[in-house]
Amino acid sequence: MLANLGLLALRVTLGLVFLGHGAQKAFGAFGGPGFNGMTGFIGSLGLRPARFWTGLAVGGELIAGALYVLGLLTPLAGLLVLATMAVAIAKVHGPKGFFVQNGGYEYNLVLIIAAVALALAGPGTYSLDHLLGLAR
Repeated sequence: MLANLGLLALRVTLGLVFLGHGAQKAFGAFGGPGFNGMTGFIGSLGLRPARFWTGLAVGGELIAGALYVLGLLTPLAGLLVLATMAVAIAKVHGPKGFFVQNGGYEYNLVLIIAAVALALAGPGTYSLDHLLGLAR
């Protein structure tokens, strides 16, 4: 029972983090850049076409967040987190070193490990995956 509560806490927290980050990028919520601002940033990284890559990043974060909160298709949510955070490390944070106070990839790595842990452990009893018989 406590393990399932731990998985629920991890899943919902990770989901809310990604919903928040996605909302910043998509809508300018919480002081974020919004879609146009994010498109400019993505373009400055050399990713072309910038609107396509922005849509992919924003959509990945919003979809992963929603899936985690619901506990639905949890492995897919993990894959979306892994992909978006790997690109963030490769294009933005990796060259700045490990520690987040220097703009490094520390935080992104923690998010990846949390996503992988959830994918391996499963979403727990308190999830739509469990209710629908999709979880092991």
